[in-house]
Order: sequence, then structure tokens, then C-alpha cells
Amino acid sequence: MSIIDKLVSQVDSSSTLSELVDLLCDLISIPTVNPPGENYREFCEHVRDVLSSWGIESELVKVPEEYVERFLPECREYPRYILRTGIGSGRPILHLNGHYDVVPPGSGWHVTEPFKPRVVNDRVYGRGSVDMKGGIAVCLMLLKLLREAESTISGRVELVLVPDEETGGATGTGYLVDVLKVRPDYVIVAEPSSSRRVLIGNKGALWLLVEVHGRQAHGATPWLGLNAFELGVKLASHVMDPLKKLAESRVSMYEYDVEGGERATITFGGDVRSAGKVNIVPGYFAFSVDRRVIPEENLEQVEREIVEFIENKARELNINVSIKVLQRAPPATVSPESELVKKLDDAALEVLGSRLRKVVCTGGLDTRYYQLAGIQAVTYGPGDAACAHMADEFVEISELRDVLKVYLKVCEKLNIVQ
Repeated sequence: MSIIDKLVSQVDSSSTLSELVDLLCDLISIPTVNPPGENYREFCEHVRDVLSSWGIESELVKVPEEYVERFLPECREYPRYILRTGIGSGRPILHLNGHYDVVPPGSGWHVTEPFKPRVVNDRVYGRGSVDMKGGIAVCLMLLKLLREAESTISGRVELVLVPDEETGGATGTGYLVDVLKVRPDYVIVAEPSSSRRVLIGNKGALWLLVEVHGRQAHGATPWLGLNAFELGVKLASHVMDPLKKLAESRVSMYEYDVEGGERATITFGGDVRSAGKVNIVPGYFAFSVDRRVIPEENLEQVEREIVEFIENKARELNINVSIKVLQRAPPATVSPESELVKKLDDAALEVLGSRLRKVVCTGGLDTRYYQLAGIQAVTYGPGDAACAHMADEFVEISELRDVLKVYLKVCEKLNIVQ
């Protein structure tokens, strides 16, 4: 029996599973709420202490304040940290990524309070249990188990814990890849995908703000003004249907994580802005455009066709507009025939008895930062993403166990552990 097979068997022991669950509960108990970015250092220092108790060294990297302010100016008073650790040395490098920030708890919790984790049968409840401290707990346990096999490691398994995935990832994984120039051979982001499927990429996103300029006046003398709201509604009514039909005519060849996700989409009006007072003729009105871009499309071309269409229609209607880009995030994928996907698929077949579904995520993933840098990267982690962000969020213990086993086997199949 190989060392990896021994470790896989060890995962089934009650002591290992109990330690894994206890570790996850401790992580959930630290409320790393984003925004604004609470308790980030406390969380990282706790993990560093756990690793140290296992004889594993780690490094805490502070993201520069000016970099945080560039992307998250409203959070500049809250420092951001990246924890880096690993086992082994040399190549190949399997790089594991987990974000430790969680969304605000919201209301409607019944099974437990958001940051007081509770275990009920096969589930661990609490904010961040599935998104994604469950994945982090699995990665940490992987390192602990590999510590026992360190003499047989011929490459390196490293782990980074990053902030701010919930606010776009630029000040977490983006900083790691774009500024620190981390370049591993293979990347697994431990976001919840379920143990039975792997996310090989995600759609892109283009966010625009269409600003309509009129002339402000008192509500008692509207003839002295030019109502930007009325102009904006008129413009929107002329551009929505044509742009929706254009977007939805484009269909991806990939399978998606949500039924219907194969189509490009466009959404208007998620963010609307105006004067904000009843007795004002608004001289300014704005509405947002959220365009989701399939991997077969080019982001720059999509932006150009939307902007040109809206500007041309505004000229026809004699409406003064300007268009701001709020976000550009290109779509990104890795080939389903890449070595990493194949080895992960083989590992899942051996552990779970079936191959993985290879799908593209309709939302955004931190995986894209690696993929756009030319690195083989996938998202594969425990739990159902449908449980994320909701009240009574949970992850199944059986999912934690199964993904941990797959991680162990993929280390062997990538020749990192002999």
C-alpha cells in the first residue's frame, strides 16, 4: 500500500474526521465579514498558530494600504493579509487557494447563530461553512497529513489563504498573481463545487453605468429644467430589448453549473442613481448594465458593441449621455483536456467511483486570475455553492471527507508524492 493510500484510509478514521470538523468550527467562529473586512489578522494568526503546532511554517503578507485603497477605498481602514504556507520544495508545485472572507450573516437563521457553528448529523452549520472555510479546513488537513509523508514528497504542495474574494478578489488573489507574480504549475481553488464536479472556468462580466445629463430645477417649475430621469427611461426603453436579444443569441458550447447558464446575458437597472429628493427635477440620472460574457466572446468587442449602440441611440433621441466602465472581468477557462483536469478526474474516479462533471461557473471565481496568467487552474472544493450566502449555511462532513481524499490522490497522480 502506498503512503497516499494509507493517508486516504486514515481520513475515514473518527479521530481525523473529528479533528477536521473541530478545525472548521474554530474557523467559522472568527467572523471575517466582508465588507468591510473584519478580524482578518485574527483569523490568519489563528491559522498560523495551528500550522505551527503541526510543525509547518507559514508567512503573513500584508497587502499595501495604497493597493487596497485603489480597489476598495471604503475599506481602507481595514488591513488585508495573505497567509502563505506549504510542504516540500521544488517542482512541480500544486498550489491550493482559499478565501477566508465571508458575506454578512443577514437574517433568518434558525439552526444556529451565524458564528456559533453547530454540527447536526452530517452537516456543519455557520456563516462561511461552505463558502469557503470548509475548503480551507480540508486544505489545512491535507497539509497536516502530508507532513507525515514529507520524506516522499518530490515537489511542493502550497496553500494561500486570501481576503476579499467576496468583493472581486483584486486585493487577494489578484495581488498574489498580478503583483507578487506567483507562478505555480497547478492550482486548485477550494471553493464549493461539490465533490462530483469541477469548475473549469467562469463567465466574464462587464459592468457599465449609463449617465444621463439633463438640467436640474425646482419641482414647482419643471418647465425650467430638463428631466434626466424621463430621458433615461426613454433611452432604456429603446436599448433594452435589442441588446437583450443580441446577448441571448450567443450560446456557449460548455456545460454550466446552472441550467440556462450557457447563454450570454444582460441585466439593466441593478444600480440606479438620481437627485434623491421628491421636489427636484433631476438633472442627473444613471442606470447600470450588467453583461455576462461567455468564454467564446471577446470582452473588448462586447464592450464596444454595447457602448456604440447606446451612444448612437442617444444621439437619435437627442439625449446627452456618458458611459462609465465600473468593472471589466474577462471570461477564463482551462482546457478540459489539460493535465490538471485529467489527473483530478482520475483521482475522483479512484476515490468516488465516478468521473467529474466539467462545468463552467455562471458567476466569477478567483481561478480566473491564474488562468489569465496562463496557469492550469480549476475550482474544486467541498459542498454545494447553492448553500452559500443563505441563512443556515452548511457544508456536509461527507463532502469534506471525499474532497480531502481526492486532494491526496491528485498529489500522487501529479507525481508530487511518490
